[in-house]
Amino acid sequence: MMGESKYEVLQLVPHALQPKTIIIRLPTTVTNITDTMREAGLTLPIIFKPDLGERGWMVRRIKIEQDIEQYLKEIKIDFIVQELVDLPLEFGVYYVRFPSQQTGFVNSITGKEFLSVTGDGRKTLQQLILEKDRAKIQWDTLSMGYADRLSEIIPAGKKLELVSIGNHCLGTTFLNYNHLINEKLNASFDAISKQIHGFYFGRYDLRCASLEDLENGKVKIMELNGCGAEPAHIYHPGSSLIKAMGVLITHWRNLYRVSKENHERGVPYLSLQEGKQIYKRVRKVMSPGV
Repeated sequence: MMGESKYEVLQLVPHALQPKTIIIRLPTTVTNITDTMREAGLTLPIIFKPDLGERGWMVRRIKIEQDIEQYLKEIKIDFIVQELVDLPLEFGVYYVRFPSQQTGFVNSITGKEFLSVTGDGRKTLQQLILEKDRAKIQWDTLSMGYADRLSEIIPAGKKLELVSIGNHCLGTTFLNYNHLINEKLNASFDAISKQIHGFYFGRYDLRCASLEDLENGKVKIMELNGCGAEPAHIYHPGSSLIKAMGVLITHWRNLYRVSKENHERGVPYLSLQEGKQIYKRVRKVMSPGV
């Protein structure tokens, strides 16, 4: 649910669907990182993210070597270096299969609209950011990342993507794309999921070139998250709180059934003490100043 190695989980995904990814063990240096990247065929820009964490914590797009140096000053645990998947569409796809059944299904598809502003030919980037509620919340981060462009006037009609990390906490809008769920899409993700030993319940965070590619399972899977992940389509702007609660109740019932059936097949439950230790370790790692 939390505390697992993102890198180790990703290695379970069919190789053809993985972005090129390496793990960096601390302590290390900028030179060691760039040498390892070169050996792996990875080039800037690229994505760095902690091997343990959640909700976009310490996920960064690394553009220049100085960004690597800054990241090393902040990160306190092993981290992942992953190729930048330059495909236009990003989704979270939740898959469920009960161990007693031969086939599974997708029950949530979340589309991601990245934080952006659109110029009008008169206002500066700073003005555009501060006028948009979702962007204004990210001002501390954006003001540093775009320090050299804040006074720039953005041409009329030009859309500027401010954050390219698909996380709600970083300003991304989550959209309900459940209308895309059909038999073909279910079959595609069933085929992918059955190649992952012991996997019955979780969310694929992925990118693809088109909706047709998504339906056919022609995707790049950046992360596979287990029962700690949510069916994030419930965060669609204007969605009903009551309906969201209903979705989560069904979600937890499905999780309970998967867990119970797995246990009947010999999979031990995590003890309360083990769970508390994992939670404390994750909180410690993600606390500022650690």
